[in-house]
Amino acid sequence: MKRLLCALVVLGGCGNSPTGNDAAVPDLATMNDLTSGPPDLSAKPSVDFCQLPGSIVYSANGQQKIPGGPAFDISWIQAPNGFCVHWFANVPDARQLRFAPGGELFVSSPTTPTTGGGPNGLAAIVLLPDDDGDGVADRTIHFLDKLPSTQGLLFANDSLYYQDGTTIRRLSYQSGQRGASGPGAVVVDVTVYQSFGHWPKTLDVADDGTIYVGNGGDQYETCDQTRPFHGGILKLDGSPGGGQVVKGLRNPIAVRCQRGRGNCFTAELALDYSAGAGGREKLIPIHAGDDWGFPCCATKNLPYMGVQPVPDCSNIQSESNAFVIGETPFGIEFDYGAFPAPWTSRIFVALHGEYGTWRGARLVAISTDPMTGLPLPSSDLNGGPSGAMDDFATGWDTGKNDHGRPAALTMSPDGRLFLANDVDGTIVWFAPVRAGG
Repeated sequence: MKRLLCALVVLGGCGNSPTGNDAAVPDLATMNDLTSGPPDLSAKPSVDFCQLPGSIVYSANGQQKIPGGPAFDISWIQAPNGFCVHWFANVPDARQLRFAPGGELFVSSPTTPTTGGGPNGLAAIVLLPDDDGDGVADRTIHFLDKLPSTQGLLFANDSLYYQDGTTIRRLSYQSGQRGASGPGAVVVDVTVYQSFGHWPKTLDVADDGTIYVGNGGDQYETCDQTRPFHGGILKLDGSPGGGQVVKGLRNPIAVRCQRGRGNCFTAELALDYSAGAGGREKLIPIHAGDDWGFPCCATKNLPYMGVQPVPDCSNIQSESNAFVIGETPFGIEFDYGAFPAPWTSRIFVALHGEYGTWRGARLVAISTDPMTGLPLPSSDLNGGPSGAMDDFATGWDTGKNDHGRPAALTMSPDGRLFLANDVDGTIVWFAPVRAGG
């Protein structure tokens, strides 16, 4: 099949490279492609992805599988009518997805144990080209090896930024490059606090060029009224260890910025087993100076039960988007106009599900304010999605632990939503059916 040549703007693409060595802080003047608004998806792809062999198409008449394609059963996934799902690849313990400027999908696959993570990682960053355009990765190419503790990935500033343990490294990158000559230079070594279990550090770049990095805290921290920085959000500003932006988080497992809106978000995995005391997982905006209360407060004006002396939670931030404790919001991504109504301009969140049972594992979509791009209020604390939240894809929460757990998300340059499963390594993509297809 003729290769699809995509002229669309690539998410996480790069501006001109700054002078100096790879460890330099990004020069905002070089980030033109990151400040010019969201990707332009007005030019629709010439290929109807849902007609590729192996696609499972959903309609009012039920599922239809296009003959051929990979011999992997993903028919248990339930998606909205007017969409299709397709198997793409398998990478053990796939924990982060990002598209390179040349269109190849990059995947981080650690071996260091992760909270609720999957087995048999590769200790590597790999790339998955689809040169023949059949919707399936041609092969798995190891781009960087010897990375047991890797998760965060970002393409920006003609570079690949990636996590290596406590460090964020930067490697010069050219579009189409499929191998690294060696490790990147250290941009920052995050030493302010290091959690053994919550070691992953995801990162993304804002419209203004600021690169944010998440840092995990720990489950059994003691409430300290002085509120030192442990779990929170840092920025790469040239300061040793990174500049402190947001604090009071237990485990900000995902960091993602919304192109063209000036918004960045993190997914906060709050105190385990705290649902009965008002605890909740959160999708929260990243604003400098915010304090989200952990380990003292569940939310604004609500201290965690049993904390003595009772902390003052009146200055803690209040969330607009909440999930049941244990549902574990893991991946965040945005639609920029590729998906039809009612899924247009939604924020998609992959819920990893409760540890041990995988209860609540699914892919949800949250409506946004058309002016600001911010998510409208939503919650599933009372037994199901409410407000602006809807289930987009389900099938993982079966009570049998037989289909793995949703983890990382990323939107491709051609408007497909890619989803990684870190338990069984499956990577699939979702696409809308073209009119008349």
